[in-house]
Amino acid sequence: MTTSAVDPELLPRSSRIAPDGQFSVGGCRVEALAEEFGTPLFVYDEAEIRGRCREYVAAFGPDSVIYASKAFLCTALARLIDDEGLMLDVATAGEMHVALRAGVDPARLELHGNNKSDAELATAVAAGVGRIVVDSHDELDRLAASVPVTGPPVRVLVRVTPGVDAHTHEYVTTGADDSKFGFNVANGDALRAARRVVDIDGLELVGLHCHIGSQVFVLAAYEAAAQVVAGLAAEVEAATGVEIAELNIGGGLGIRYQSADDPPAIADYARDLQDALRAACAAAGVKGAARLLVEPGRSIVGPAGLTVYRVGTIKEIDGVRTYVAVDGGMSDNVRVALYGARYEAFVPTRAAAERERIVTVVGKHCESGDIVVRDASVPADLAVGDLLVTPDTGAYGYSMASNYNKVPRPAVVFVADGRARLVIRRETLEDLVRLDEDPEGPGAGG
Repeated sequence: MTTSAVDPELLPRSSRIAPDGQFSVGGCRVEALAEEFGTPLFVYDEAEIRGRCREYVAAFGPDSVIYASKAFLCTALARLIDDEGLMLDVATAGEMHVALRAGVDPARLELHGNNKSDAELATAVAAGVGRIVVDSHDELDRLAASVPVTGPPVRVLVRVTPGVDAHTHEYVTTGADDSKFGFNVANGDALRAARRVVDIDGLELVGLHCHIGSQVFVLAAYEAAAQVVAGLAAEVEAATGVEIAELNIGGGLGIRYQSADDPPAIADYARDLQDALRAACAAAGVKGAARLLVEPGRSIVGPAGLTVYRVGTIKEIDGVRTYVAVDGGMSDNVRVALYGARYEAFVPTRAAAERERIVTVVGKHCESGDIVVRDASVPADLAVGDLLVTPDTGAYGYSMASNYNKVPRPAVVFVADGRARLVIRRETLEDLVRLDEDPEGPGAGG
């Protein structure tokens, strides 16, 4: 870990550090945001999100970028993503409901998921969702039963597992042969699935989909996936006579969580992927136009978000380590406990200060694995009551949040041009019991 002041490369582009050390983002002082909205608090730089959306559209072209909602989704973000010209990938009835409630045209939605229910498929078909990515033969049976007798065909992509090593954590690797996702290419299952789609009345095979994993830095993994998918596309065209119009290579581009991380730029990622797919399609003899689609999530919202905590306890264990406990933890960022994710931290009221003290930042939950930042570099004078910020928490923080230990989930604010707007309010203690049914409680009976 570095002992210098916080690395600007870890911060949203609107971030500023004033001469007195006060840190601001989107023109808003983080200390003031904490005072107004409380802590823990998720803060998103709206301009950063929009800028990253525009980078993707510029690199891949219009109607070629589908935002992966699982990274983070709320009504305000769905509207922002739609406003920037991206489509939305939804994987559950809940994500679909949020997108539709936000006013997104259902034709610009793509329904994902490895275990779609009858109700989810029927809702998607009735709403006119633009693409359904089928994941299993069982799902094909359910989808066939949901297709109306009349009306336009349901546009389908077949998700395949290309057997590619994404060089990332096993829990976020999704393209290996042994995966719960998609149809296996190597054993011929993917080709059989594509043929079934063509044979089912009311379905239209428009393309193939693969996703090799998340937090990927090695672009060669995408090139390998492109070769497998292009080869399959040629097989499908030969077997069915249907030209493949779309090849969706998924998302997963990594971001910088620590100063030492060196993720590829969006433009480099786009160029390498486009070149690889073009060459692979030519080599395989793909007849269709095979338009490239991608599904970024983390690389759009991850660097735009940060989490603000307040220090509640500092516990020094001589000869062992110093624990700094904050008012959040694994209930707002489970990535550390789940697969050892690593972050950095800084004090937003002294953002220019040297960080020569090594501590482990932990949460308030009843788990030894409730770690926010292991071996964090912080200022020597860090004290109880100080604010502490972890940058690059915009993806898979709030979206994976829980009420473990009955802790209310944090508020979420968007900042831009010196103004903050609350997009998700903080849960209250009453929210924690709003679903409870207690027939023996007060007011029960006659």
